[in-house]
Amino acid sequence: MSTKIIYCVCDAPEIAQFRLQDPASTVMEGLLEFNKHILFVITIIVFLVGWLLFSTIFNYEEFNTPKSQSFFHSNILEIVWTSLPALTLLNLASPSFTLLYSMDEISAPEITVKVIGHQWFWSYEISDFDTILTCMNSNKTLKYTCYLLAEETISSQKNYFGFFRLLETNKRVLLPSNTHLRLLVTSVDVLHSWTIPSFGVKIDACPGRLNQINVFLKRIGMFFGQCSEICGVNHGFMPIVLLVVPSTQYHYFIVSKLF
Repeated sequence: MSTKIIYCVCDAPEIAQFRLQDPASTVMEGLLEFNKHILFVITIIVFLVGWLLFSTIFNYEEFNTPKSQSFFHSNILEIVWTSLPALTLLNLASPSFTLLYSMDEISAPEITVKVIGHQWFWSYEISDFDTILTCMNSNKTLKYTCYLLAEETISSQKNYFGFFRLLETNKRVLLPSNTHLRLLVTSVDVLHSWTIPSFGVKIDACPGRLNQINVFLKRIGMFFGQCSEICGVNHGFMPIVLLVVPSTQYHYFIVSKLF
């Protein structure tokens, strides 16, 4: 009897999860670092304010003297408790603006992925392949239409271990790693939101409008996401599944599909 060992990093939701998903892009790595920075600052603020409140309440009678009143109405104290929050906000604003600028930076993409939201599924069009073999045939486009994989279909499979309920689709979109990707997100009916937590991407799909974002994927794996905009009765049944493979393997796949 063979034993199957299934190893899965946090690229999909886990049971009783209290942490963010593992980063797969430079943007998500920056978001995790900024999250740790904010958590450290908040921890200091909570302990400092808690200690001040406890000390004030515990020593209220001792402080309630004419000498202590001069301390409470001190100009120096007012300057201190005004300057400290301002410096704290400046400490948070500096890395925040840097991260926002890096997220809006547009690099020359090798592949363009157009994401189209429907009620209630996603479709994809992949084009602009920056490879030698596809330069002669640049009009070719790969198209995917991804629907939710029903629970009955998953259960009917012989090897259904590793499948995630309400997160699997009938097709998995293939993308290359270590490559600049341009995402163009839109919708044909109502508002949707294309979200991949491991990528640090959450972009609205608006009818009649193209929203653009650049992504650089640093590792391979299977990544899951969902629509994060309340778009109708089946809003919770619009999963996203992306399979990221090495660039060389992806180029072989492109050649086999387009030629």
